[in-house]
Amino acid sequence: MKYIVILGDGMADEPLETLGGKTPLEAAVTPMMDRLAGKSELGMAHTIPEGMSPGSDTANLAVLGYNPKLYYTGRSPLEALSIGVPMKESDVALRCNLVTLSEEGAYEEKKILDHSSSEISTEDAVILIDAVKKELENDVYHFYTGTSYRHLTLWDKGSVVPLTPPHDILGNVIAEYLPENRKLREMMKKSYDILNQHPLNIEREKKGLNKANSIWFWGAGTKPILDSFEEKTGRKGVMISAVDLLKGIGAGAGMKNILVEGANGTLHTNYKGKAKAAVDALLKDNYDFAYIHVEAPDEMSHQGSIERKIQAIEYLDREVVKTVVEELKRAQEPFRLLLLPDHPTPIRLRTHTAQPVPYLLYDSTMERKAAGTYNEKEAAMTGIVEKDGYLLINKLLGGSHVNS
Repeated sequence: MKYIVILGDGMADEPLETLGGKTPLEAAVTPMMDRLAGKSELGMAHTIPEGMSPGSDTANLAVLGYNPKLYYTGRSPLEALSIGVPMKESDVALRCNLVTLSEEGAYEEKKILDHSSSEISTEDAVILIDAVKKELENDVYHFYTGTSYRHLTLWDKGSVVPLTPPHDILGNVIAEYLPENRKLREMMKKSYDILNQHPLNIEREKKGLNKANSIWFWGAGTKPILDSFEEKTGRKGVMISAVDLLKGIGAGAGMKNILVEGANGTLHTNYKGKAKAAVDALLKDNYDFAYIHVEAPDEMSHQGSIERKIQAIEYLDREVVKTVVEELKRAQEPFRLLLLPDHPTPIRLRTHTAQPVPYLLYDSTMERKAAGTYNEKEAAMTGIVEKDGYLLINKLLGGSHVNS
């Protein structure tokens, strides 16, 4: 038996008037998800423990079977694992986004326009982070390039200070959201002076792209310690994702990270390449478990694009879910598949919420026969609710006990 998680980041949403009261998941044309829904268990799962922030970090830990209350030490330390940055016990890791700020007024009066700087390429980001590093790095603060707009700063003998995620405050004046820590605030302000008129940003502006004209610190945390996924579950697993957070979780859990060419976390990521990489790992390399993470629905939600969120969900259905199911059935390999978002990212809010998410659990050896489609409404109507989302993986793995 093989086991697969297909996770559409931020895929869940709210009913939208412009969609006739449907959610993007309901409005999307998803024939494969709907076909599976009629043969699967549908339900709702709480992936965000009460009192914790509704982030992809806590939610994906839960989906993978790690109780965030026990294992979560911050988002950025998980990304440090992915980048391969060694952390000391005294280090604090900070996410260092490249963001777009408005240009009028003093720094504190500017608005945050784009948390991803037009989904900046890693190639462009390397140049800009190097410029910041040259001016701001010292024995206390060290800068590391990640992927796209997502980068890392290590703070020697730092503190886990409260910081605001930039995607939570899009369109807002930044004054009240800046760090209370004087040095962090000062570095963010100086980064604008370094980046706004940087030649690369001038060229980006000419191409109609948003300038990546400031760094933004958030997601502070200390060195993480995750138990081995294989030791917890008895299954040898792979992680397939374009984002450093998920690759970091995979690395921390002792899973193999599979890098897929063209997988970039955007709407036009290599969906089918991810699916085929998972199938190859399961069938050719004899892995037991594959976790396929697709970032695009979440990114489109942050951008506030209903049309592109629907498009991302349809790509997920056609290129990922369909490919995995058909390839495993063609190989006559029995499998169980868990399909779900990590958290909702409502278009209305353009940020995450802690509401429960719809899940679909399919077993190729025990197909059910029921009417229905895969969406928030249908899943809620079943009345099946997993209050502790980190236990949902037990259902995927056939009811076997997994230490949380």
